Formats: sequence, structure tokens, C-alpha cells
Amino acid sequence: MGYFVLNALSEARSAVFNHANLKMPIAQNIPVSHTLLALILGLTAAAANILGGLFILHREWSRQYLKYFLALGAGFMLAAAILEILPESVALAGNRAYFFVLVGYFIVHFFEHNLAPHFHFGEETHVEEFVPGHAGISALLGLSIHTFFDGVAIASGFLVSGWLGGVIFLAIVLHKIPEGFTVASLMLASGQSRRTALLAAIWLGVATVAGVFLMGLLHSQEAYALPISAGVTLYVAATDLVPEVNREPDTRMALLVFLGVAMMLLLGKFFHS
Repeated sequence: MGYFVLNALSEARSAVFNHANLKMPIAQNIPVSHTLLALILGLTAAAANILGGLFILHREWSRQYLKYFLALGAGFMLAAAILEILPESVALAGNRAYFFVLVGYFIVHFFEHNLAPHFHFGEETHVEEFVPGHAGISALLGLSIHTFFDGVAIASGFLVSGWLGGVIFLAIVLHKIPEGFTVASLMLASGQSRRTALLAAIWLGVATVAGVFLMGLLHSQEAYALPISAGVTLYVAATDLVPEVNREPDTRMALLVFLGVAMMLLLGKFFHS
């Protein structure tokens, strides 16, 4: 499935850049199909959040798979941010893009550090580790900012090209299931009901779609939104996901990080001319 998605995105990108002789801002040349695809993939990413929330409510599966998703996503996201999103951001905004990358990085840092209590992505939080009743709500608010910018990143990528939007979507969706699992687990551990835990995962999905819609309305601002998204992606990969990989002694986790990087390189070689 991934092959056909990336192939379609690559063809869409070629169609867009056939108009390179037109001296118009990128946002004005975006086909309706790219906007629709951004919305569909935003909804898909949101569904992955909900799926992660369902996993914590149904325990008949191995949670080791979540850790594998985290490791693969860490490598892919880090490679996508450095090799694709950052260069495109500089091409759009020049050297000022670096400032907005920092803005994106520290926006998520601020909200996760100050609102969300300490937690581990993809790992169940138990009641004895997480007592305060308000802590689950605080975690939900902090993660909502993060997931909102996931949606902004997907839509911003499609404002530049189908290729970039597809790469950002793949980078984000790899950590969406562990993200939904984490927030549902935090809600249960803070004394909330199973229904509330599932609603929290749904809320993260809603925040993702809201980010896509916002960029649909502010499509002329992609020169700011894309570098901010690059900063958010760097933060999630380097600060949220990589430390989780480093906590695991399993050699397979490290290998999966490298596999994530290799996936990004191979996709670039075969689908991005």
C-alpha cells in the first residue's frame, strides 16, 4: 500500500512542478487534489490515534509492537526532518527558516514540559505511578498541542508538494498509535473511566484534523508553517522518541531506528527525482 501511495504522490508532485515557469507563490498553485489528500491523510493519522487508544482498552496483544513502531518512527522522522522538511523550509523562507524551526521546537517543549507530566511514549502508565486526578487532563492538553502541529505539518507539506506531504504523513503516522495508547493509559492511571480514556485518544485525532483545516485556511503562510513543523518534528523524534529507544536494551530497537532512516533514504531515491 505504501508503494502505491508514494508513487501517486510522486506523480502528483511532477504535475505541480511542470508549472515551475509560473512566477506565483506555491500556495496559489496547489491542486484541489492535494488539499483533499492532505485531509484524507490527516483523518487517517487521527484514526491511528484512536486505534492506539483502543489498544489500551483491549489487552489481547503484545505491547512490544508499540516499541517497534516508536523505534522505526524515530529514525524515519529524524531523517525526514533533516533531509526533506528543513531544506524545503530554507528554500521557502531563506535563513529566517532556522528561527521558526527553533520556535516550533520550543513550542512543543514548553507545552509538554509544563502541562504534561512525565510519561513514556508507547508504555502503559500504572495507577501507583500516576496519582493526581488532574494529571491526565494536563497530559491531554500538552499532547493536544503536539498533535495539532502534526496536522499542520501534513498540510504544510502538501502545500509544497505531494512528495513532501506524503513523507511527513508517513513520519507522523508511525508514532500515532503509540501516542493514542499513551494518552489513554495516562487517563486511566489518573482515575478516569475507560470511556474518558478513549475520548482522550479521539481528542488527539480531532486536534490533528484541526491542524490540517487551519493550514487549509492559512495556506498562504506555508513559509512560516513548514519550518515550525520542522521544529516540531525534530522535537518529537529527538526528544520524545529517541530517548524511549535508548531506554530499551534490545538491539532490535536500535536496528529499527536505522531501518527507519534507510526507509527514508530509499523512498527519496526511488520516488523523488
